[in-house]
Amino acid sequence: MSKPSSRSTLYRLIEAGQLARKALLVPVIERGLEPGDDAVLFVLGRSGISEAELASELAQTDGQLEARIARLLERDLVRRQAVGPELTPGLALTERGLRIRNALAEHWSELEEALLGDMKKKKRQALGDALQRFIDLLRF
Repeated sequence: MSKPSSRSTLYRLIEAGQLARKALLVPVIERGLEPGDDAVLFVLGRSGISEAELASELAQTDGQLEARIARLLERDLVRRQAVGPELTPGLALTERGLRIRNALAEHWSELEEALLGDMKKKKRQALGDALQRFIDLLRF
């Protein structure tokens, strides 16, 4: 059995993930948001959804999201509105929330291009497939 090493692929994968998340958090924190707020904005950027659906999508309980949602409502980033064909009470982005979500998405795209821009499409796809396999194997 080998010892954990800074030269191992797993170590480098963990380090790369931590550094990528840190880089992605720069514009989040610059806008006075907290880590995790970006995930809410990205989910709501697709369409308005109920709080229960949001909690499920983010793998959190309604209670865990309560303070975050209250803060995002207070900052005028999200609003309460009826969603879906059943007009279920839910959440959607405000104009301000959409602008911030788009700025965060642009930063995400720029970082991804900076990291992977020199890789050909097939290599990017193979890397994405390998990482998805890792995720599937580690999920429990």
